[in-house]
This record gives sequence, C-alpha cells and structure tokens, in this order.
Amino acid sequence: MVRRSFLTAVLIILMGGVAPAIPAAAAADPAALVSNLGSRALEVLGKDATQQQRVARFRELLREDFDVPGIARFVLGRYWNAATEEQRAEFVKLFEEYIALAYSTRLAEYTGETFKVTGSRPDADGAIVSSQIIRPAGAQPVKVDWRLTGRNGVYKIADVSVDGISMAVTQRSEFASVIQHNGGQVQGLITMLRERTAGSGPR
Repeated sequence: MVRRSFLTAVLIILMGGVAPAIPAAAAADPAALVSNLGSRALEVLGKDATQQQRVARFRELLREDFDVPGIARFVLGRYWNAATEEQRAEFVKLFEEYIALAYSTRLAEYTGETFKVTGSRPDADGAIVSSQIIRPAGAQPVKVDWRLTGRNGVYKIADVSVDGISMAVTQRSEFASVIQHNGGQVQGLITMLRERTAGSGPR
C-alpha cells in the first residue's frame, strides 16, 4: 500500500551516512534525533542479519523515535472513532509491524546517497527539521521535512514529508481507500494488514 517511490525516498533518508549522535541528547534535540536515527538505521543493514532480524531491529527504531500510536490514529482518520477499542489496539500493532516490514524489506536496496540536516524551526506541537538527500551525479537534491512533536522535553517523529508530500497523509488516503472498498468497515483494513504482516516474526 505504501507507494514505492515515496517509501524509497524515506529509506534513502534512513540509510544516509550521518555522524553518530548521543541518543540521550537526541531525544531532547529535534535535529540530533533525526541525525541519530540515520546513523542507527545503518546498523539494521548488517550483512549478516536475517530478514527477521532486520524487521525486529527496525521495529525497535520505530518504537523509540516515532510516535507510532499518534501516526496510527491519524492515518486511520475518521474511521478511528468508528472502530472498537479492540480494533484500534490491533490496528496500532499491525500498522507498526506493516511499516517495519515494508521498510526493512528494502533497506539494503539503495546505496550511494548521503543525507544531511539543514536546519530546524519551532512548530505548534514541537519542531520541523529540514534535511536533504544528496544524490550522485549532480542530480537535484531531495528536500525532506520531519515533523516532530515534543512532550516533557522528549521529541518523537510524527510525519515525514518528501518534496512536500506527507507520508502520513499519503498513508491515510491509501488506507481510506482500502476501507471504502470493504464497505466502510475497518475490519477490512485490519484483515489486509494481518495478511501482509503474517510470518514477520515476534512483535
């Protein structure tokens, strides 16, 4: 369901060769958090790691640096209120697994690009961190904005926009389409996510 071109751009970001940052400091500094995420994501690419290990490691990155519950609620949109508590709980777990599986499956496919943070600015709920993907052969850099929310001095990534296209908004539209094709029932989306994540390992 994630558009390949958009997902590819986000994967390139996570694979960028950035300098390691101190995790504790990164949690309180939006720009450092984004840089640190890139350096730690490189560890997921270990050549000796199995696909299941990559999924497990990327799942850890999601849980630590992304506001998965908040993103999950946003992408479900108006259907969140129509879902039962049980459906909401299962959707959040499946959404996290779906993203971890999709990202880790393609992590080793893209190399050669570099990533740099170019600045940050305050936002209503936290901060926006601006960055660029520097592509080889003089190709036009890809502009990437990371929206982070802050709570008690700790920041979490809530959305990523590549050249102005929001990952969360894109996913919300695609999930809404799945639900609409299943008679407006959230269970149809949950069933699809179950099928897509089956066999991805312990959660």
